[in-house]
Amino acid sequence: MPAHEHESDTTTDPLAHERAHLAASRAALRAMREDAQALNIRDVTANWVNAAVLQAQIADRIKSLADLSHTPLFFGRLDYLHVVGAAQAEGAEGEQFYIGRRHVHDADGDPMVIDWRAPVSQPFYRASRKDPLDVGQRRRFGYTGGELTAYEDEHLTDPSEAAQTSKLLQAEIERPRVGPMRDIVATIQPEQDEIVRSDLGGTVCVQGGPGTGKTAVGLHRVAYLLYAHRERLARTGTLVIGPNKSFLHYIEQVLPALGELEVKQATVEDLVTAQVEVRGADEARAAVVKGDARMAEVLRRAIRSHVTMPAEPVMVVRGSRRWRVPAYEIEEMVKELLARDMRYGAAHEALPLRIAHAVLVRMEEAGEAPDDRVQNAVARTPAVKAAVKAIWPAVEPSKLVLRLLSDPEFLAAHADGLLSEDEQKAIVWTLPGSGKRAVRSVKSAKWSAADAVLIDEANDLVARTHSLGHVVIDEAQDLSPMQYRAVGRRCSTGSATVLGDLAQGTTPWSTQSWDQALHHLGKSDAVVEELTAGFRVPREVIAYASRLLPVISPGLAAVESVRESPGSLSVREVTGADALDAAVVAACEESLEQEGSTGLIAADARIPALAEALTAAGHTYLSPGQETTAESRLTLVPASLAKGLEYDYVVLDEPAAVVDGEPDERTGLRRLYVALTRAVSGLIVLHAAPLPQELG
Repeated sequence: MPAHEHESDTTTDPLAHERAHLAASRAALRAMREDAQALNIRDVTANWVNAAVLQAQIADRIKSLADLSHTPLFFGRLDYLHVVGAAQAEGAEGEQFYIGRRHVHDADGDPMVIDWRAPVSQPFYRASRKDPLDVGQRRRFGYTGGELTAYEDEHLTDPSEAAQTSKLLQAEIERPRVGPMRDIVATIQPEQDEIVRSDLGGTVCVQGGPGTGKTAVGLHRVAYLLYAHRERLARTGTLVIGPNKSFLHYIEQVLPALGELEVKQATVEDLVTAQVEVRGADEARAAVVKGDARMAEVLRRAIRSHVTMPAEPVMVVRGSRRWRVPAYEIEEMVKELLARDMRYGAAHEALPLRIAHAVLVRMEEAGEAPDDRVQNAVARTPAVKAAVKAIWPAVEPSKLVLRLLSDPEFLAAHADGLLSEDEQKAIVWTLPGSGKRAVRSVKSAKWSAADAVLIDEANDLVARTHSLGHVVIDEAQDLSPMQYRAVGRRCSTGSATVLGDLAQGTTPWSTQSWDQALHHLGKSDAVVEELTAGFRVPREVIAYASRLLPVISPGLAAVESVRESPGSLSVREVTGADALDAAVVAACEESLEQEGSTGLIAADARIPALAEALTAAGHTYLSPGQETTAESRLTLVPASLAKGLEYDYVVLDEPAAVVDGEPDERTGLRRLYVALTRAVSGLIVLHAAPLPQELG
């Protein structure tokens, strides 16, 4: 399967032919964009509301048709042995198809590039010599700076051609990284493609070690689902949830590069902080208790405690007549609403209508003929409103949580049998004799991120949270049970893609198993897929990091890297702590001599000293989330923010400090595992202190 790079102007030269098709395809895409720009809304509708909607849709269409010069318009070609039915549906007349990031057609509507998500494109990722899927030849293209410079053919039905690893595929996987995360649409592997194309109706959980491509798989699944179910997801919405802003910035260009502009991105904190501002932080012990699923039942009890059984009848005056609904009858209504386990707010709205209906029954028995308007009027009478306020009062979620966390007796009453006394003490803000001032209002409280999740839970107990069509959760192993519940509410009628690695769980509340996590998410029937083939991290590097697995995640399979890269790992001891900073700077300079990005990862406490050392040596550096460029390729990364990020070369400062920076050794070793696996091409580990014994 040799790669061809010769040049010729003759039409018999395949490379010249492919370049001509690329030029024609780019011209066709420009024409599609110009057609969209030429649309006149006034010719379609005179209604200003419809015109505004159409204008927005056309603007999105124009944006999606942009031709990115540095992004190949197509990356492969399939030559089918026979005419393909799916191809006819695409409008093609032959059996040769160019596979790219988006659909491009000519002036007659015939396709010049087929969207990678179309059914006819699937064999590009799945066809093999064992099962060629009617593909005679698969061609891959190589690009340099947006120019088509090489091609590589694989004859799937030729028994005389030996199977070989694609050099162009390998080169694309290993291409130096500058800027945000790229899509992997040209390099999707068969096991990844199965997950990408799994059905919208089912939730998928992907356990994947470093370099297995789980994040890219999740993002490409969103793009595929939007292609296959566009109308449905346009109504219900999609969302990608990441662990922090730096990570979201890193991945934010993947979907737009695939033509998808409408997918929202957020952190869990973004979802749950609508009602309060997070200004405080919890100690680990408090955060673990607040994040425990038992808190959901504590909140449920606290909310339902506001319901009081009626002691008096309700007397409604209508004109000259008085209508009496006895207390026992109203009590039956209340018990029935409680038994139905409705949202608290929905029951609050239903109770006055139930009472009013009882009055209407009495009116009808007396010979009157009331209608719905009378029932609504009765429900709004002062007597009924007063009764409902006393029996089923409105509840403000943030005030409820404020009372739970600031009133030990109220907390104890509703946590009885659920939380121990020590657990209650860990989360309550004020204790008798503590000397702490009572929190007086929602605005003055220094809410933590875990508190905001509790308020979100309480809010859902009062009024149902809106559900989206599909949600992707990345680095999901770090979510607490209550955070899983918060995300699950947002896809309760939809589906989810859960992405993570149990070995990289670095929060005190990180999940111990995907079964537990999926239960809290409300998706216990999800399919769990495991990716064990590594495509990014070199074999030497992942093998070194995997020495930690028996301690940090016993029983989890190590990643088997497909990349041989001798010399990609260098572990260096530095004599004397004073010499470490200089050695780190020198290692960064060594890495920057190579093409691509360099990440200097260190324990958070070491960042100020290393920043000073880099500055003194005349090196500028970026912070995580800032986009690397050809001129600025060095990023200084606190270990706490390294998760999910990748760099061509990584310099890791003082592993022991990374471990010591966490509250316990297991979490510290997991943080170290994350830091060790961020390198795509090479890793230099520098240490003055002894290495953790697990790496010995």
